Amino acid sequence: MNTQKQPTILFWLRKNCGSKDKSPIYARITIDGKRCEISTKLEVNPNDWDTLSQTMKGKSSPAKLLNNEISSFKAKLLVCFQKLLTNNSHVTSELLRNEFSGITEKQRMLLDIIRQHNLDFKKLVGKDYKKVTWIKYEAMYRLVSDFVKWKFKVSDISLMQLNYEFITDFDFYLKTEKNINTSTNPKYIKNLQKVIRECVAKEWLVRDPFLAFRLSIKKSKRTFLQANELDAIITKIFTIERLNHVKDIFIFSCYTGLSYIDIFNLTRDNIVIGIDGGKWIVTTRQKTETSSRIPLLPIPQAIIDRHITWSDKHCGKLLPVISNQKMNAYLKEIADCCGIDKSLTFHMARHTFATTVTLTNGVPIESVSKMLGHTKIETTQIYAKVLDSKVSNDMHQLMQKLDKKPNKTRLVKAG
Repeated sequence: MNTQKQPTILFWLRKNCGSKDKSPIYARITIDGKRCEISTKLEVNPNDWDTLSQTMKGKSSPAKLLNNEISSFKAKLLVCFQKLLTNNSHVTSELLRNEFSGITEKQRMLLDIIRQHNLDFKKLVGKDYKKVTWIKYEAMYRLVSDFVKWKFKVSDISLMQLNYEFITDFDFYLKTEKNINTSTNPKYIKNLQKVIRECVAKEWLVRDPFLAFRLSIKKSKRTFLQANELDAIITKIFTIERLNHVKDIFIFSCYTGLSYIDIFNLTRDNIVIGIDGGKWIVTTRQKTETSSRIPLLPIPQAIIDRHITWSDKHCGKLLPVISNQKMNAYLKEIADCCGIDKSLTFHMARHTFATTVTLTNGVPIESVSKMLGHTKIETTQIYAKVLDSKVSNDMHQLMQKLDKKPNKTRLVKAG
């Protein structure tokens, strides 16, 4: 039920208009601190006007007639206000004035707004935004459309129907009907929130329906391959050629830390001679537009050499990368063949590079962060979990150092 307070309506004279003996009476409508004015089409002599009571002075017939018309005008405004409340989540002073004046404003519809947002966004792809971001907004549009049909049994709803209940119900719908955990995958809620906040900024909505909404976001567990699991994939020779190709691209990522899209974009031009005289991969991450400079280890170099003929036939493109969807499907087969009891995905290679390949072998986290193309060390700390084996090795080194200090050893033995 809408519990919005009734508007404040003040009647006043516009003395700079009209004649010397007559001034027009205007009504000032105020809702939530925002006001607008409307002519009553009534006039009165300024000398006969009582500013305090907002009526014509005296009890004469003209005074009674005018004051009745003012009361009737106010009553009609309040009737319009109640009518608007039944169709809108929030009534503004401008909306009330237009309704009273018979000005019908085209109703703004939620899905129309999102659709137009996405069309405008698409025009900026390649300039201000990436195509992958636009794809995510399109996915959000489809989900909101499905939700509106599911909940309201209509193809679209008024923007004014958007409220806190809509947001919480949409969150519930994603979790229960679409099996999307918004605690770990909040992008659809966040993208809707961005569009709606644009509506608030344009004053199409008075209140932000997301204001009281809080996403409970859980940090997802970063899985990676242990050294023995990584070795099992490296040493496995597959009789199916497509699995050997997928294995090569996956292992290449494990030893470079590059994501799927960044490997897909690699060409021979990305291989340069580094400061140490060796070969380096120098590229710009598509996701963050940050630079990644990675020394080329023997294993990824061998993979590049193995596909040199393919590269010659494909205009210098470095590796035969298939779609990410197929890649992940074939990685499930590879995991089964290698006896790996993990849901193997391509992005796991990036985690493996950060942990098993680099940090575990003593590469400082600052160097790992630079190779991964992170802008903040905190991001690397999420990817690069410090393993128990690394802690064990570090503590063994500490024990060896402590054993070389005789005073402390004697103190322990004496205790």
